[in-house]
Order: sequence, then structure tokens, then C-alpha cells
Amino acid sequence: MTDMIFIKGVSVHAHHGVLDYEGVVGQRFVIDLELNADIDLASRTDRLADTVSYANVVATAIAAFKDTNYKLLERAAGAVADAVLADFPRISSVKVTVHKPHAPIAAIFDDVGVVLRRSRA
Repeated sequence: MTDMIFIKGVSVHAHHGVLDYEGVVGQRFVIDLELNADIDLASRTDRLADTVSYANVVATAIAAFKDTNYKLLERAAGAVADAVLADFPRISSVKVTVHKPHAPIAAIFDDVGVVLRRSRA
């Protein structure tokens, strides 16, 4: 299957990080999602019931991301992937990119983050 839904640039304020102040103050993160799903039927019927609701996916991703304060970005991204696959049976695999644009790195950089892919077993 080659069908994909993408959602890019979801900004979320959360409290993830190894340093103590990150858990207290928090910071902005940006989430991008690529969802592989069979949306052939929706492309012919024009019915929301035949696809995946973008709004519902975003709500699930935000809740999973903010639910717990993780030390590692890898774990926060994994929580998003797990929640999306659990809540949306039409989605066969998900790619989650989490950007941490204000990471505490002693350097000038454009972006830092993680990308992970998860599929149904």
C-alpha cells in the first residue's frame, strides 16, 4: 500500500528532558506524522468514515505526548506512535518526527530531534 496521510508542524508545549529545569519550565516541541493507511475507499466515496480523521489523530498524538514527562525524546515519540496505532486500526504504520528546537545544546543549530517508524506486528 502506498497511501499516506501527513500532518506536519504540530506545536506542543511539554516538559520532556534530562535536565531538571526542562521538567519544570517545559519548552516547545514540533511533531510531524506520516500515516500509512488504505484510503482507497475514501478516495472514491468522499466519506470521512472511510478514512482517518486528522483532527482525531492530532488529539491522540498531543495527549500521548503530554501525558507523561519523559526524559528522552525517543520515549515521547514512541508514546505517540503507540497511541496512534492503538487508536486507529486503519493505520498500518506511522512515522513520528519530534523536533526539539530549543534543546539545551551548547552550539548554534537549526534543529534536533528524533524520527521513528512503527508498524503493526
